[in-house]
Amino acid sequence: MAYKPFDLTGKVALVTGGNSGIGLGMADAMAQAGADVVIWGTNAGKNAAAEAQLKAHGRRVMTQAVNVADEQQVISGMAEAAAKMGRIDTVIANAGVGGGAKSFSEFSTETYRRVLSVNLDGVFFTFREACKHMVERASGGDPGGSLIVTSSLSAIDGAARNQAYASTKGAVISMIRAIAVEHARYGVRANAVLPGWIATDMTQGAQDNDKFTDQVIKRVPFRRWGEPADFGGIAVYLSSDASSFHTGDSFLIDGGYAIF
Repeated sequence: MAYKPFDLTGKVALVTGGNSGIGLGMADAMAQAGADVVIWGTNAGKNAAAEAQLKAHGRRVMTQAVNVADEQQVISGMAEAAAKMGRIDTVIANAGVGGGAKSFSEFSTETYRRVLSVNLDGVFFTFREACKHMVERASGGDPGGSLIVTSSLSAIDGAARNQAYASTKGAVISMIRAIAVEHARYGVRANAVLPGWIATDMTQGAQDNDKFTDQVIKRVPFRRWGEPADFGGIAVYLSSDASSFHTGDSFLIDGGYAIF
């Protein structure tokens, strides 16, 4: 008999920032595994392209223009998604922005606030509304759910000139652990994924920099940039019944960079 826990048929996954990069890599894998998918993104063109890609797997797909830094948009978006899709089983808080400075002493308050509003406030709003839905479901006799946050290697590594970004990525690990402890009684798991150097729009400048590639990517034991597709497996695992007793954990996916 085939092992079935990785089958996501009947489950609905919502991915913030899911119209490109790591978020789309996760969403695509979950759709292939049988999940219906909700994508949140602020770029209409990318939303449409992601929708077409995911529908090719034969799944229901819904896209919403939601800015996670806007509390009311998150509240309304989560309610609409749950109503139209019937349920939400997995929520991946993946939306994020970068923003650094030439040095910490030159870091602008404007950049600091912008990074925190998306990378920390946005995760807080998203998971709070997801938990409302999942707790309500559990109270009605339908427990379960999975919350996943995209943190970063910068949460545990020294990210010079990126203190705001690193701070948010460290904070969400603490947030996810607190959520995990409180919501296990409802059958809800909460885990963090920490990507290393991944080829996405956010890292395009570094990808185009030969010096960076020579000094940093050559230090990755796999000797390559990570790809969005490298996060499909962990998304399917954490969304599936295979991870029903796995919570409060952090998964470092960096090609071995941190241990080399």
